[in-house]
Amino acid sequence: MSRDARWKALLELLVERGRLDVEDAAAQLEVSAATIRRDFDQLAEQQMLVRTRGGAVVHGVSYELPLRYKTARHASEKQRIAKAVADLIAPGEAVGLTGGTTTTEVARALAVRPDLASGSPALTVVTNALNIANELAVRPQFKIVVTGGVARPQSYELIGPLADGVLGQITIDVAVLGVVAFDATHGAAAHDEAEAAINRLLCERAERVIVAADSSKLGQRAFARICAAESVDTLVTDAAVGPETVRRFEEAGVSVVAV
Repeated sequence: MSRDARWKALLELLVERGRLDVEDAAAQLEVSAATIRRDFDQLAEQQMLVRTRGGAVVHGVSYELPLRYKTARHASEKQRIAKAVADLIAPGEAVGLTGGTTTTEVARALAVRPDLASGSPALTVVTNALNIANELAVRPQFKIVVTGGVARPQSYELIGPLADGVLGQITIDVAVLGVVAFDATHGAAAHDEAEAAINRLLCERAERVIVAADSSKLGQRAFARICAAESVDTLVTDAAVGPETVRRFEEAGVSVVAV
């Protein structure tokens, strides 16, 4: 296993459990305890975790795993969700995409849709996510509009007043939100308040709003609110969502698509 793959696996385990000890991590990854100790030390130097005696803990209660380490989490669910979201978007529409692993998969699903292979443009994509813009910029049938702003390294998103300036001048057909938490009572949320502010403005500029989130994010709360559940038209999630959760969202006026 390469170092990058090992680090990704360690961070995944740490986010899930909150704490890891060296021996347990070594057994999980089938490497030596000495290797894990070095990995923990190097990740602590990058402020990706907090080193403890005999192990490591997550970096604070609202720990946010950077995007480059999130790609393997619920990957198959995210791909199914992404395809279902992409199917809700009509040729010729203007689509807003926030940052995140699920919205990145939505961009990829749109890129391979046969009916979007041509057009003038086939889609207009507005995004504040540098990685999404980078992936779609090579598709000449898509018109890519990138907001200004300051890059946030955890999510590759542009934030701040420069992004506000662009979004305040446009209207879009549909906004697709990637969120860290979505609750029928407390709404959609992100870890970072500046990121949430840009996502909120994108919602306000859209005719309809879609939240793309796997079921592990539902019924959860996070620090910075993006919008109320009532502002969301459709939630696309995976089939593991519970019937009570579906009922609560539907009572809030959200149409739920489980795939």
